[in-house]
Amino acid sequence: MQEPEPFEPEATRRDANVTESSRANRGWWDRNADDYQVEHGTFLGDDRFVWGPEGLDEVEAELLGPPEDLKDKVILEIGSGAAQCSRWLAAQGAHPVALDLSHRQLQHALRIDGGAVPLVQADAGALPFADGSFDLACSAYGALPFVADPVRVLRDVHRVLRPGGRFVFSVTHPFRWAFPDEPGPEGLSVAASYFDRTPYVEQDDEGRAVYVEHHRTVGDRVRDIVAGGFRLVDLVEPQWPAWNTQEWGGWSPLRGNLIPGTAIFVCERS
Repeated sequence: MQEPEPFEPEATRRDANVTESSRANRGWWDRNADDYQVEHGTFLGDDRFVWGPEGLDEVEAELLGPPEDLKDKVILEIGSGAAQCSRWLAAQGAHPVALDLSHRQLQHALRIDGGAVPLVQADAGALPFADGSFDLACSAYGALPFVADPVRVLRDVHRVLRPGGRFVFSVTHPFRWAFPDEPGPEGLSVAASYFDRTPYVEQDDEGRAVYVEHHRTVGDRVRDIVAGGFRLVDLVEPQWPAWNTQEWGGWSPLRGNLIPGTAIFVCERS
């Protein structure tokens, strides 16, 4: 019997609401978590805090604060994947909670540490925690690139943080949306409007979304942060380091030395 051809989703640009985006991305990460951890697990490590494909490490960046100040802090990691960042935070004496939409990603966290870090499966826009539960929150490429209503997420993070709490999150740099998602020279020519906010959607034969990513301009992100009740205190655009010779999807040394790939927003709860 001939093996069926693997399913290839159709890539398009169209609207996708909160419910469709959440459902599609939960399914995508559950299906692809194993391959993701195999492909990127060595780079991420089991207990490193890396902000993005450039390899900027929190031990050097100190965007959440000096490591010695993290001791005894209660910290929420949103979109944690296999909880690598949370594990690093725990090693500094913090009390992290790792939250992810994907059950399969959290199973990889259990595989690595046997449940040493508390894990929660939940949507970032409906955090199952009481007001003022956390001192800090962080998200390294988790949740915010994939949600249709980022202000909803930011307001809920604001709610669960204590006054003065810091929320630091990284996303694909908005500038990248004007370029093809290719690591080579073909990824260096503008191919679309930076101002087109239409989501990128992969869909099945019946038009159901199986993956969704949402675009916000830099200005949109700043306005979202303010609407969520935060004050923006820094915007970090990591440069590509000489030691990093790997390609990660559309990220590469070639592109990273010419155009920004990651934007890290450092916010404080007002």
